Amino acid sequence: MTARIGVVGIGWWATFNHIPTISECSEAEVVAICDLDQSRLDTAGDAFGIMSRYTDIAKMMAAENLDGVMISTPHIFHTDPAIAALKGGAHVLVEKPMATCAKDGRAIATAATAAGREVLVPTGLNFEEYTAKARDWVISGRIGEVSHIVCQMGSPLHDLMAGEPMLETANHLFRPPASTWADPNNAGGYAWGQMSHSLAWMIHVTGLTVSEVYCASSLSPSGVDFYNAATARASNGATISLSGASTVPKHKGMHTDVRIYGTEGMILFNNQKASVELWRLDADDDALTLDRPEYDGALPVQVFAKICAGHDVFNASNATCGAEVTATIAALYKSAASKKMEAVE
Repeated sequence: MTARIGVVGIGWWATFNHIPTISECSEAEVVAICDLDQSRLDTAGDAFGIMSRYTDIAKMMAAENLDGVMISTPHIFHTDPAIAALKGGAHVLVEKPMATCAKDGRAIATAATAAGREVLVPTGLNFEEYTAKARDWVISGRIGEVSHIVCQMGSPLHDLMAGEPMLETANHLFRPPASTWADPNNAGGYAWGQMSHSLAWMIHVTGLTVSEVYCASSLSPSGVDFYNAATARASNGATISLSGASTVPKHKGMHTDVRIYGTEGMILFNNQKASVELWRLDADDDALTLDRPEYDGALPVQVFAKICAGHDVFNASNATCGAEVTATIAALYKSAASKKMEAVE
C-alpha cells in the first residue's frame, strides 16, 4: 500500500523537510497540499509536482481519500486542522508544539482516540535508538524510582527568536516567518518552539508528567523568551530542573542534555554525542552510542509514512505525550508572567 498524504500549511518546514522526506519514502506520497495563500500553493505545487491544491481543508479531506495529513501551520493554528483531519479518518502528523494551550492539546488527543487514528508530533529525538534504550532502562527498573531530572536544551536560533531572518535558510524555498517564531502574541518564543523537543523526550523516557512549574524568563529583542530557567515537580513527586537557551553559536548546532537520577542509578543523555549512559550504584553500568550525532528531522516523518501505510511501528511521540508537553509549556509561560508556581492543567 502506498499511503496518500496531504499537507496543510505550506511554508518553510513543510517544503524543506516534510514534503522532500515523503518523496523519498516508498510507503507514501504527497498527493495534495492546502494553504490559505494561493501563491504559496502554486510555488510549492510547481516545485514538487503536486497538482491538487486547496485553500480549504474540508474540501481536501472530502476529495482526496487521504491516509495521513501533515500539519505545518503556524503554532496557534494546529488544533482545528488536526481535529478535522482526524475526523476525516486520517492519521495526523502535527508539528510541535502540538497546541498552544492545555485545552487544545487535550482536545486533539481526545479526537485521536475517538477516531482510532495516530497523532505523531515530530520531536525527532524521541524516535532514535538511544531513546528507546533509555526508556527501556527506566521501565525495567535499572535506575529504580525516578527522583530528580535535569533537562537542558540550547539552539542556534538567536536570529529567529529576535525576529530576524534565520541565517541558514537564505536559499530555501520559503523562510520561517517572524510572525510564528518571534511574536509573543502568536506563541512565539523558545519554549514553544524548542523546549517542546526536550520535554517530549523527558516525558516519553520517564513516563512521568509535570504537575507544577515555576519559570523565570529573559526576553529577546522581539519580546519572546530567549532564555528559560524553571523548577518543576513531577507526577510522582520527583524534582525537575528545566533550562532553555536560544544563543548557541550557529556552527555548534542544537544540544539537548538530560540527566535522570533514580534511587538505584542514573541515565545521562547527550544528543550531540548521540549517546545514553547508565550509571548504577552497584557499578553494573551500560551505554549506547550511535554513529550519527546530527538531529534527524526526517526520522519522525519516515515513521509517519509507515503508520499511514499500515505498518506496525511504534509512535514514540504520540498525542498523549504531545498534550502533556503542551500543558507543561502553557504552565511555564503562565508562571513566567505571574512569577508564581503554577499548576499544569
